[in-house]
Amino acid sequence: MRAVIAHLLWPLLVTVCIAGYWYGGQVGHPVLAFNITYFGLAVTLLILERVMPYEQAWMKSDGQLLNDIAHTVLNKGLGQVIAASIAMLGLAQAGPEAASGFWPGDWPLGCQVLLAMILGEFGLYWAHRTSHEFRAIWHWHAIHHSVTKLWIVNTGRFHFLDSIWKTAFALTIAGLAGAPKDVIVWVLAITTYIGFLTHCNVDMRCGPLNWIFSTPELHRWHHNRDPVEGNVNYGENFILWDVVFGTRHLPSDRKPPVNIGCKDAVPDSFLGQLAYPFQAWARRDFYNKKKAA
Repeated sequence: MRAVIAHLLWPLLVTVCIAGYWYGGQVGHPVLAFNITYFGLAVTLLILERVMPYEQAWMKSDGQLLNDIAHTVLNKGLGQVIAASIAMLGLAQAGPEAASGFWPGDWPLGCQVLLAMILGEFGLYWAHRTSHEFRAIWHWHAIHHSVTKLWIVNTGRFHFLDSIWKTAFALTIAGLAGAPKDVIVWVLAITTYIGFLTHCNVDMRCGPLNWIFSTPELHRWHHNRDPVEGNVNYGENFILWDVVFGTRHLPSDRKPPVNIGCKDAVPDSFLGQLAYPFQAWARRDFYNKKKAA
């Protein structure tokens, strides 16, 4: 029975969140619908992590709870809720009301959202990949990879520079393509839902979906301490560009390591983590040591 539930959980939760958000838009309450689905999914996953965890070792405290929450509030929590709320209230500053450029504004909304996600994913993929391959950028991304366990609370554990970097890549591409505001807000909402699922410590088995979406099974390999197996699976929502550029990695003969993290000496405190990339730059730590050698 557990195996059946594990196979159903990922598509079921994504579908329920998207359906709830869509219904809220239909009845004129998109902001309320987003908040209900956002926090509802968070609570659901917290419960599932206790009921059917993927990794028992990750149930223990890592001493980073308050830091994870602080990063989440700064980047994923209030930041995304406020940005989405402003956009959905219809303020012009949030984005163009109508499609422009070559954007196919006459397509059904679902098709437009899918196109925007694919284009935006290209930006997210390269923002993420460059964060691993260029040391000057890695310093802010190391904050996310310094976690020693995966669970829903550290979903939003990103340095604010990291969030700006990824968002700029994705929204610039969508904006240049002429995607309208409603489509961009849909992409932000779906990205939030999938991000929660990707990092949760819940036993989910995604099967063929691992060739389409960024799933927990794929993302656990991305947090490998060994960069040979960690510099893979960069996708945020889809795994498409990892397949195209040869960075998809999901061995079938073994599980990802439990001992995750990174080798950088990331500070334990929240303020220390915020200061970490700036301190690294002050040391002129800009280059990959292996390449330099």
